[in-house]
Amino acid sequence: MKTTARKFKDTVYVELAKTAKALGNPHRMEIIDLLAQGPFTVETIARYTGMTIANTSQHLQVLKNAQLVAISRKGNYIYYQLTGENVYAAWASLRELGMTHNAEVKKAIDDYRKGFHNGDAVSAEELLKKVQAGDVIVLDVRPEDEYHRGHIHRAISIPLDQLQARIRELSKKQEIVAYCRGSLCMLVEEAVTLLKQQGYKARKFDDGYKDWALKGYPTAMTM
Repeated sequence: MKTTARKFKDTVYVELAKTAKALGNPHRMEIIDLLAQGPFTVETIARYTGMTIANTSQHLQVLKNAQLVAISRKGNYIYYQLTGENVYAAWASLRELGMTHNAEVKKAIDDYRKGFHNGDAVSAEELLKKVQAGDVIVLDVRPEDEYHRGHIHRAISIPLDQLQARIRELSKKQEIVAYCRGSLCMLVEEAVTLLKQQGYKARKFDDGYKDWALKGYPTAMTM
């Protein structure tokens, strides 16, 4: 019997709802945001997200069942990774939707940023022009292994936890634009505040490496 339009729609919407349900959890959203930086072991994901390994494994299994996350093996280690860039793109769209229309999200971000003095953020388009002109220092303050997996073209790596000790490696004559994982990664807030307190001309790039890469802008890796 030929499938009716109603049955077809019911089937498709039920399956799409499973994908939406897999995304609809704060811990799994954070995991997707993290995995956009590259593959990680469950232990590393648990450490970065503040969850137990058991809970992290459960969330990863849900994402895997929804085909949003896949696994790969390197030696004795199992790594989790996004199944495609469209997974991150979907999460980024959902994040943007919430930040635009959910007043509580905006308030939470604004309240957190009150303790920092970062000034105006640099847009991706403005940063691209500065990188092409060579008149800016692009500073990646993510953990070093994430930098090696992929970073903005010509960016240098000084993880936030090393910035105070290595700050003299940076020039006060050039503008510095710092970035981290994305708009919900607050490493950059601390980095720019520290730089400005030390007399550096610093601004932040609110979007992260993955957002930059999805625009097709130049990237590099050192792995």
